[in-house]
Amino acid sequence: LFLFFQPIRRRPPLAAFLNTYSKMMRTTAVCSGRALRRSSTALRALPVATARGRGIAAPGLAGSTKASPLAAPLAELRTQRRGFCSDVERDQMEFDVMIVGGGPAGLAAAIRAKQVAEKAGKELSVCVVDKGVEIGAHTLSGNVFETRALDELFPDWKEMGAPLDTPVVDDRFYWLPNGKWSVPIPGFLLHFVPEMNQQGNFVISLGKLCKWLAEQAEEMGVEIYPGFAADKPLFGEEGELIGVQLSDVGIGKDGQKKDSFEPGMQLLGRQTILAEGCRGSLSEQIMEHYNLRENSCPQHYGLGIKEIWEIPEKNHKAGTVVHTVGWPLDQMTYGGSFMYHMKPNLIHMGLVVGLDYSNPYLSPYQEFQKFKQHPQVKALLEGGTCISYGARVLNEGGLQAIPKLTFPGGMLAGCSAGFLNVPKIKGSHTAMKTGLLAGEAAAKALLADTEAPAELVQYEESVRNSWVWEELARVRNFKPAWHAGMIPGLAYGGASLMLARGKEPWTFKWSKKDHEYTKPAASCKKIEYAKPDGKFSFELLENLIRSGVNHDHDQPAHLKVKADKADVPLKESLPIYDGPEGRFCPAKVYEYVEDDEGK
Repeated sequence: LFLFFQPIRRRPPLAAFLNTYSKMMRTTAVCSGRALRRSSTALRALPVATARGRGIAAPGLAGSTKASPLAAPLAELRTQRRGFCSDVERDQMEFDVMIVGGGPAGLAAAIRAKQVAEKAGKELSVCVVDKGVEIGAHTLSGNVFETRALDELFPDWKEMGAPLDTPVVDDRFYWLPNGKWSVPIPGFLLHFVPEMNQQGNFVISLGKLCKWLAEQAEEMGVEIYPGFAADKPLFGEEGELIGVQLSDVGIGKDGQKKDSFEPGMQLLGRQTILAEGCRGSLSEQIMEHYNLRENSCPQHYGLGIKEIWEIPEKNHKAGTVVHTVGWPLDQMTYGGSFMYHMKPNLIHMGLVVGLDYSNPYLSPYQEFQKFKQHPQVKALLEGGTCISYGARVLNEGGLQAIPKLTFPGGMLAGCSAGFLNVPKIKGSHTAMKTGLLAGEAAAKALLADTEAPAELVQYEESVRNSWVWEELARVRNFKPAWHAGMIPGLAYGGASLMLARGKEPWTFKWSKKDHEYTKPAASCKKIEYAKPDGKFSFELLENLIRSGVNHDHDQPAHLKVKADKADVPLKESLPIYDGPEGRFCPAKVYEYVEDDEGK
């Protein structure tokens, strides 16, 4: 369900890729205890390990993504020693700490690991890989940012030039009973609930913040490899995670290798931190492999649809934060809108819809387009221009849905595990804090005089003893209460946060996944959405152009129906639920097409 937002600028040309790669290769890396000077024209030495030497469980042939512009220079910089897995020989690199994901959690983990090593006067090799063409390219968020974790990571972030330049100066909350009226919630009630108080926060671009964090990490010696997707986990002889394998590139739509084929490298780590974000593919595999969700409730998700508008200065007040609940969603559907005014004249706006909605005819994208037809919203956008579109999923399960965080050889951090504070609608600060704790745990264990254990259980202990756990425990019953409807949910949530302060002696739990709340189409009212006007509301495919998504058509499909569920679309989804896939996807990926017989 990920459709990532990319800033307005075009993708950097090949020269920019090569310049970034050259800069990366000029850094001094300390791998396996040996300092290796990397030249921009050749790798004189590269720490490698054969597959047999590390006891790698050989994976099958990986899938494919679009061939990276870095594939050619990488081919020229190959080392002589290679590891052999299956029928493909793969290069390997070893690091002390391997991090998957260049978001807030992954970068915080890398920085803190380096800080711990520097304080101890020792060397520690740390690597971050991210599938985005550059750090921040695949980062999408609201985003009203709470600096609590950043204060811990860099107490002097203001002096260092962190891109936080729009402080919140005004926050408002409205209930929309219908498409004409709005009812303001008194400010003193908002400020009485810490989760709703925005004072001291900043309206930011999370992508820019991640880019800045990456610059700080590189200055500390962290190796960052953007543009490379981790495809599958690698396991050792004793079942521990020992690293990841990058995606093969240069495979055609028919599954055959093209002339540009390059096998994905294997990046090995003594500890691997998975910080991919919500529904990360490797994280999901690892949770299933080690049964990490055995004692937690099923994770629940929300889908956030977002646009960025340039609006006239007369309609803009930098630092204004507005949230709404109610219309256009019905009383039984969890969700709400956000509108954040950011310098110079931008407004970040969107709608989040809980994916446990019951009516299969509901379209989150169309609900957002409908929301913009509200008179107050139209007045705000009048004379403005929509310049960007994107969407992403959010973890909404809270404390009850957090899995076991450690496993042999690695840890889960950030939204890979699900640390979003639902009533706050914030997860960046908790992601950074858990990443920070993961990096700290890995560094301390690997730098200790005794051999580090395969599973660093102290990481989960530190998370449970941190303010992150305290935050989530306080709001643990907020979202589950909405299953009774918006009014009962708000009533209970308000009482819990304002009066009980989250100390009620019970915890709501659930056993159903989001899709299990969907009702058959026959029992639901069909929703007819108005035709977009092209001024405030837009056709989905028209908006998709603003997302910056670009794919090579000659590559295997990224989204596939699982082989064991191949009969579900035509035997269950279409006849019972009237094909909701064509409505819930924010990129219009799924489509039912008639065959030659008109079926």
